[in-house]
Amino acid sequence: MIDKIHKVRGHRARGFTLVEVMITVAIVAILSAVAVPQYSSYVTRGRLAEAFSSLGAVQPLAEQHWSNQRSYAGLGALNAFPRASQNFDYALTAADAASYTVTATGKGSVLGFVFTIDQNGNRATTAAPSGWTANAGCWTDRKSGECIH
Repeated sequence: MIDKIHKVRGHRARGFTLVEVMITVAIVAILSAVAVPQYSSYVTRGRLAEAFSSLGAVQPLAEQHWSNQRSYAGLGALNAFPRASQNFDYALTAADAASYTVTATGKGSVLGFVFTIDQNGNRATTAAPSGWTANAGCWTDRKSGECIH
């Protein structure tokens, strides 16, 4: 009877076969398996850029403070010192007449990252989460520990 209905209307039922649907699902799954980790890495790198920017902004302020005071002591009291954000807490971990170290400690989705900068402009990644490589000679934003420039 169904064949008669199709013949009367002049066309056959159309649609996708199970094999075609399964192939499409497999292709989407493969693409997702590659794309999602890459996207996650890009999002993390974008969040790390906040720390790099904030720490980099401290150095000229610190030098200006030193020029005026001939000491880095009191650097943390500057209004322009980085404030805690959604992704990082900032702290002046050492400051005396001749030196300072500012630390950015990750929280939330960037928990485990710790970046520092000192009076000589030395940048270091002193800690990184599992799967990432810390680098004592630079700030890293890649799992391999490569330096950013």
